[in-house]
Amino acid sequence: MSDWLKEVELLTLKGQISVPYTWWAGDTATKFFYALRDRQKIIGNRCAKCGKVFVPPRKNCGHCFVAIDEWVEIADEGVIEAFTIVHYAYAVQPVKPPFAYALIKLDGADVSFLHLIKKDLDKIKNGCRVKARFKADRTAHILDIDSFELI
Repeated sequence: MSDWLKEVELLTLKGQISVPYTWWAGDTATKFFYALRDRQKIIGNRCAKCGKVFVPPRKNCGHCFVAIDEWVEIADEGVIEAFTIVHYAYAVQPVKPPFAYALIKLDGADVSFLHLIKKDLDKIKNGCRVKARFKADRTAHILDIDSFELI
């Protein structure tokens, strides 16, 4: 530690701050979000080396470390692999509780992705089949998929 700290009374503050920001999604994520918005389709990409299909798509394979440029359409149905039900509101949540965050492995994908379940929370179990429900007004955002519903 520096000597200047010996002369300073350490102060710790607890608080919550909201830091809104804007960023460029990049070529890969932009293509994914445009497919959600314009076609109500979920797309991913497949690694040419190992064959894994990623949703949301990635620029590079996390297993092989190679660039990925093959695009594939993914089903809008899949299986819940894990979930948690949220009962208390917090400022950064995308919707009001109760709802569930679920890791969903879509048919045709090799990895799960996190999304919302808003209905039938008392019926959720690992292994349940779900289907994407798209919003009517879409804005090229992950929440263009309003939520997933049990089928």
